[in-house]
Amino acid sequence: MNSKIVEAIPLGGLGEFGMNMMVLRYGEQMIVIDAGLMFPDEELLGIDIMVPDISFLIENASQVKAFLLTHGHEDHIGGLPFVLPALMHVPVYGTRYTLGLVKGKLEEHSLLDQAKLVTVKPRQVEQIGDFRVEFIHVTHSIVDAVMLAITTPAGAILHTGDFKIDSSPLDGQVMDLPTIAEYGSRGVLALFADSTNSERSGFTPSETTVIERLDEIFHHARKKVVVCCFTSSIHRIQIVLDLAQKYNRKVVLGGRSMLANTKIASELGFLKIPDAILIRPQEARKLPPERVAMLMTGSQGEPMAALPRLAVDNYKNIVIEPDDSVIISARVIPGNEKTISRMINHIYKHDAHVYYDDGSLPPVHVSGHASAEELKLLLNLVRPKFFVPIHGEYRQLFRHAELAKRVRAVKNKVLIAETGDRIQFSEEDAQIVGKVPVGRIFIDEGSLDEVEEIVMRDRRHLAEDGIVLPVLAINKATGKLEGQVEIITRGFIFVDEEDSLMSDSKGRVLQTLEESTFEEATDWAVIKEKIRTDLRRFLFKQTSKRPLVLPVILEI
Repeated sequence: MNSKIVEAIPLGGLGEFGMNMMVLRYGEQMIVIDAGLMFPDEELLGIDIMVPDISFLIENASQVKAFLLTHGHEDHIGGLPFVLPALMHVPVYGTRYTLGLVKGKLEEHSLLDQAKLVTVKPRQVEQIGDFRVEFIHVTHSIVDAVMLAITTPAGAILHTGDFKIDSSPLDGQVMDLPTIAEYGSRGVLALFADSTNSERSGFTPSETTVIERLDEIFHHARKKVVVCCFTSSIHRIQIVLDLAQKYNRKVVLGGRSMLANTKIASELGFLKIPDAILIRPQEARKLPPERVAMLMTGSQGEPMAALPRLAVDNYKNIVIEPDDSVIISARVIPGNEKTISRMINHIYKHDAHVYYDDGSLPPVHVSGHASAEELKLLLNLVRPKFFVPIHGEYRQLFRHAELAKRVRAVKNKVLIAETGDRIQFSEEDAQIVGKVPVGRIFIDEGSLDEVEEIVMRDRRHLAEDGIVLPVLAINKATGKLEGQVEIITRGFIFVDEEDSLMSDSKGRVLQTLEESTFEEATDWAVIKEKIRTDLRRFLFKQTSKRPLVLPVILEI
C-alpha cells in the first residue's frame, strides 16, 4: 500500500441505523472506531441482537491496534462483548462514563478481567502507532461523548460520532467548536459526520427546552408522575430528579438498566441524586400518589420492560390510576411504532394523561442529533477536502451529501459509501476501490451464530432443537382460556418422552396465563412473549435444548 494513502472501511452503520463500526487503516496498522449492535426486526424470530461481521478484523488481527469509542450508546458499544473475544489483545479507549457502561457489559460476559480499558479525557492526545488521536468533547443525548480527530501521515481525519450543537447543555459543557475550528484552519483530509437528522431543517433544540414542558406537567399533576426515557439519557434523568425534589415527590427507579446506569452515572459524578429522594416500590405504595414519581425503562414498548409491564398491571403491585400523568420522553426508533402504540393504548385505558413526542411545543423530548443547520455549521468550520456522511439509512446519507454540496464547504469530493466499501484517501483524491466481507452476526441467548441468510439460521436452529407450538384459545372479552392447551412439536423430543414432558409443558403454559393480568392476557403480543419466554426456559431446564417456541393464540 502507498505510504501516503489512508483507507476507511465501514463494517456497519452506513445505510442502516445501528452496528456502527469504522476501520481506519494506514500501512499495516488499523484502528477501529466504535463497536455497536442493532436490534432485530420482529421477523427475525429468536434473534436478540445483531452485531457486525468482523471476519475482516480477525483475518488482520495483528494489524488492529485499538478500539476507539465515541460514546456509550448501544449502537456504538453494544457489540464489544461479542467482538472482543477474538481481539483480546486490543486496548479499548473511551471516556469515563463510556467505559463505565462498557465495564458492566464485559463483566456480564466474564470478559472484564482480560480486557484492556484505557480512560481518556476531552483534548487528550494518544499516539497509537502512526495514528495521532485527539478526543474532542461534543454534546449529545448521553454524557461524556467525544468526536475523534485522527492525524495520519496522509492527513487529518475527523469522525464526529453522534452529536448536536447544544449551546446551553444542562451540565454547561458545550461542544468544543474552537478545537474543531483549529483543525479546519490547519487542513482536514476527510470528515465523517453523523447523518441521523440530515432530513430535519433548522437546529435541534437544546436539552434544556425539555425542562419547561416537564415542569408544567409536574406542576399540574394530581397523582403519580411516571416518566419513561432512555436510561443513557442522564441529563433527562437529572431533570426528572430535580423536578421531583422541587414538587416534593419521592422517586422509584424501574427497570434493571435504569438502576444500573443511574448507579454508574452517580458514582462517576455525572448524576446528582438528591438526598433520600429514591424509594423502593413497596414504599411508594404507602405514599399518597401526589408524592410519587417513577423513572422507568420501556420507551420502545418492549413487553418485559418496566413501563409496558406497568401499563398491563404487572409491575410490583403498582398500577396506573385515573389522573396519573405518564410521560414518554424518548423518540420512536423506526420499527417500534406498533409496540409503542399498544403500550400507549393500555395506559389510556386506565384514564391516565399521556404525554409523548407528538410535535407539540414545548416538547417532552428533543433529539440528540444535529439537524441541517448544525451540519452546515460543522462543514463550514472543518472545510475538508473530502466528505463522507455516516450513521443513517441511505436516504439520510444522500440528503447529507446533497447538503454538503449546496454549502460548498467540501474542497474536493463528496462520497456516499455503504457498509463494506474500501474508501482510499490520498492528498489528491478519494475513491471507493472495492469491498471487504461484511454482514451481520445474529445473537441468541449469548451464542454467536454467523449466517448469510436468516433462513439458514432458522434451518440450523430447527435441525438442532426443533420447534414447539403451544396452541391455545383465549376469550378476548374475559382474558380466560377456552378449551385445552395443545402443544405441537417437530424435531424436538423422542416419542417415549412425549407424554410426561408435554403434560408438564401444558401446565407451564397454564401457570403463565394464571400469573398474567387481564390486560396482558388480552394483548396478543405480550402474552405470546410471556409464554415463549417461560416455556423456552422450562424446556431448557428439562432437556438442555432451546427449541424455537412459537405460541399460536386463537381469538375467541
